[in-house]
Amino acid sequence: MLKKIRSPGYNLNFDTVTGFMARWGTTPDDDPSLCPFGPEIADIEISTVCNGIGKDMASRKPCSFCYKSNTGCGTNMSLETFKTIFSKFPPVLTQIAFGIGDIDGNPDLWDIMAHCRANNVAPNLTTNGMGVTDEVAKRLASVCGAVAVSHYGIDDTCFDAVDRLTKAGLAQCNIHKLVSAQTYESCFELINKVKTEPRLAKLKAIVFLLLKPKGDRNKLSSLVSLEQYSRLARYAIEHGVQVGMDSCSAPMMLKTLPAAAVPSIEPCESTLFSVYVDVEGDVYPCSFTAGEPGWERGISLVAAEDFISEVWDSPRLQSWREGLLGSSKGCQGCSVKKHCRSCPVFGITLCKEPQ
Repeated sequence: MLKKIRSPGYNLNFDTVTGFMARWGTTPDDDPSLCPFGPEIADIEISTVCNGIGKDMASRKPCSFCYKSNTGCGTNMSLETFKTIFSKFPPVLTQIAFGIGDIDGNPDLWDIMAHCRANNVAPNLTTNGMGVTDEVAKRLASVCGAVAVSHYGIDDTCFDAVDRLTKAGLAQCNIHKLVSAQTYESCFELINKVKTEPRLAKLKAIVFLLLKPKGDRNKLSSLVSLEQYSRLARYAIEHGVQVGMDSCSAPMMLKTLPAAAVPSIEPCESTLFSVYVDVEGDVYPCSFTAGEPGWERGISLVAAEDFISEVWDSPRLQSWREGLLGSSKGCQGCSVKKHCRSCPVFGITLCKEPQ
């Protein structure tokens, strides 16, 4: 079903079945800097229950680098709480990216996603691959717009899940791969495996996620140069493997890809086109800002009576928004400066010039 928003300065078409989206401003060539009607996308954490990964269910253990430090003893968002939160969002909401550790961590998962579909919002999900049986894959393929399977170094866990999901008919199935100094070489190895591994024959893309220095258990370290990141992106392109990136990586990808690709790359969109909601129902610019200075607590969406005035246009989100929109002002002489936004919290933009 096509969702349409029309106004003098902001217009949107979004197909909740295919995922096709078009956004424009006063004219088709005008790119709005934000959506005045609320977020197009919400990242909602519905469970912090995660027993980690392994070669099988018996051998799994929590990831040593989890920035949320999740364990098997976590918290779930109930269906009723989700419905309360969902009802607060304006009609411009097109899709929800669900944060969940174990696929069976929250028993209300299926009802939550069904509620989204019943209200013309596409649910998306990232899974660690554990517990994705043939039956689970069929259910995910029937309701999700897209599913990503995280690759944490255990090929079979990831590749088997991708195989089951794509065989079940899911067209938008990606692999999420964390990019860090410690995982850098395995990123190249994963690109090579996509070309030869039969279980990945229908994979849509590898989506590279830039490491953020966050979490008590996270001992990984970031890449140190733009050239490192660019070499990885170029390697995938040269080998004919489709790649994507999180918005945190956009500044580096803008510097790597040719000018023709620039319009297809969107930098950080937090508080401009998206928000994050944690398992307690509190709103933050993104999941990585939770607990950072100024965001020790979020804005309660459960208690909010009017989303626009109390959340979207609140002084806290407006302050973040202004900082984000002005984050590249000091990058003198950069050819992609007007398309770029850098993280205001973490120093992860490898091409950013000294201020």
